[in-house]
Amino acid sequence: MSDTRTAAIIGAGFGGLALAIRLQSAGIQTTIFEKRDKPGGRAYVYHDEGFTFDAGPTVITDPDCLEQLWRLSGRDIADYVTLLPVAPFYQLCWEDGYRFDYADDQADLDRQIAAKSPQDVEGYRRFLAYSADVYREGYEKLGAVPFLNIGLMLRAAPQLVRLESYRSVYAKVSQFIRDEQLRQAFSFHSLLVGGNPFDTSSIYALIHALERQGGVWFAKGGTGALVAAMVRLFEDLGGTIHLNAEIDRIIMRGERATGIAFRDGSNASFDQIASNADVVHTYRHMLRGTARGEANGRRLAGKRHSMSLFVIYFGLRRQHPQLKHHMVLFGQRYRGLIDEIFKGSGLADDFSLYLHAPSVSDDSLAPPGHSAYYVLSPVPHLGTADIDWDIEGPRYRDRILKYLHDRYIPGLLDDLVTVRHFSPFDFRDELNAHLGSAFSIEPILTQSAWFRPHNRDDVIRNLYIIGAGTHPGAGIPGVIGSAKATAGLMIADAQP
Repeated sequence: MSDTRTAAIIGAGFGGLALAIRLQSAGIQTTIFEKRDKPGGRAYVYHDEGFTFDAGPTVITDPDCLEQLWRLSGRDIADYVTLLPVAPFYQLCWEDGYRFDYADDQADLDRQIAAKSPQDVEGYRRFLAYSADVYREGYEKLGAVPFLNIGLMLRAAPQLVRLESYRSVYAKVSQFIRDEQLRQAFSFHSLLVGGNPFDTSSIYALIHALERQGGVWFAKGGTGALVAAMVRLFEDLGGTIHLNAEIDRIIMRGERATGIAFRDGSNASFDQIASNADVVHTYRHMLRGTARGEANGRRLAGKRHSMSLFVIYFGLRRQHPQLKHHMVLFGQRYRGLIDEIFKGSGLADDFSLYLHAPSVSDDSLAPPGHSAYYVLSPVPHLGTADIDWDIEGPRYRDRILKYLHDRYIPGLLDDLVTVRHFSPFDFRDELNAHLGSAFSIEPILTQSAWFRPHNRDDVIRNLYIIGAGTHPGAGIPGVIGSAKATAGLMIADAQP
């Protein structure tokens, strides 16, 4: 490989950073360009009144996929960041007062399931075995393999049929589990990657085995500390990252990308270009005026996209040690609410929430005696429901905070020190997310593997895609896997 090979990566999210580390480790001189003033993409960090708030992903699974990035250059992740195990993985709460601690402790899970629904103890064991089977076939074997042609998909088809991937996550869970609340406990995971449990392929039940096998982790100092560690590793390897560097377009010559043009009018040339930006934005905006950009942009915009999120970050002047690090707060409805989130034309009156209370594990994220939080509510994307979030956002924020005050965090409204929110408008405007979608293209079976945008463009042979919009999909392990698949292509293509 020539020492002069160069690569540009658009976007410093987890996918872009992981790809950059792999390329730089392989000797390709790599530069990252990030639109915002900090790296991380969705894993941005806010600092307010002495509090540290992780903006994006807070659940870290499969730490080995991260450790691999350091091992490429003979380094140790522990020298850069500390990962702490979280137990329980999640506490699941319902409005009738029932709580379920989902943890990597089989005896404790058996005990909790037996207390709720004795007939489901054996059913859960069979579901776990199914999830492990899907994990082996769908994640270990195919998670970092680029699906560039239909042949690979056809070769995988017999196993996908055997695993009944045409069934939904909820339908598959229901084959094993009879109790409705336990069905919810073991089917909600697809929402973590933007999938409707009633539509998403049962392949995504692999998330359960992924968590059971690798654990759920938290980066000391917050997810932002993991981002900072990846940036430091990349720079230690000789890579360069530019912040406040918004890309206006990808420069083309014929069917080859030759460089990138910046918003400020400057430009730079590279041998290879990879985009960690929203996949629709990549084609419709950055490749505007080109035949490939126009055609593929229209095609991708017409696909089904995942729901959006409404996220609130708030700091309190009191600590609440009774809370768990990760909590899922189920509302009055499950299927009906999810139907409205993915298909409804407005904002539901009720909600289900994910509450992140990192101060339980790391009190450095708040001033002494204080505590920091993040709560999100899945909401429709902007193509599903025409909601004016400039008006509705503050109202929705106040409804959610009062709900938490009344049910889970007594005194919240009196103890509030700082609060901000991030709406579907912000996903659209800050992150260039098509329709304000939080997880890009929805992970249904007909939009998975070969049916997702490919890790290397089919026409522009030196243009590559990483992140949630390509294979294998959203979530930290997903986008890290996309970087591994894409890096293999770019390194091979860089050979003289």
